Amino acid sequence: MTTLKSYFGGLAAAIALPLLFAWPLPVAAQERELGIFRDWSAQTFSEGGKIVCSMWSQPIKAEGKYTRRGEIYTFVTHRPNSNRINELSFETGYTFKFDSEVSVVIGSETFTLFTKDSTAWNRTAEGDKALAKAMRSGARMIVTGVSNRGTRTTDTYSLSGFSAAHDAINSACKVL
Repeated sequence: MTTLKSYFGGLAAAIALPLLFAWPLPVAAQERELGIFRDWSAQTFSEGGKIVCSMWSQPIKAEGKYTRRGEIYTFVTHRPNSNRINELSFETGYTFKFDSEVSVVIGSETFTLFTKDSTAWNRTAEGDKALAKAMRSGARMIVTGVSNRGTRTTDTYSLSGFSAAHDAINSACKVL
């Protein structure tokens, strides 16, 4: 009996192993890290079978008189199959004050973004393009917003490595 179990167990493994590798990988397994570029990370992943290239960073300093706050990130995302390039989004770790705006300052340039829930965005693709250009040439970025409780926050991001990470997602998504 032990020999028979062993035989069928081995046979099942011999059949199952090739099928395992032939099966399509889940979306999460299709992620590909492009690298860490100083203070920025970049990757590609599949969304509905289409390539998406994304880079992100967290602030080097987060200020405000809050007692609790979630994760804070800035993302730059390319979805070339939808013709959406340099989509910038700012996740703040709290819900923004209704109908408020976020100020993004890089050097002498200031950008104003609209908010919804815990995210801030530019209103236009041209705004995203201009902000990405400023981020490529800047050293730091200061993001200021107000929570739904009235708490003002100021997040400071390093732009060190931004250009290299941006070049990596541009190349991966074949974007100029």
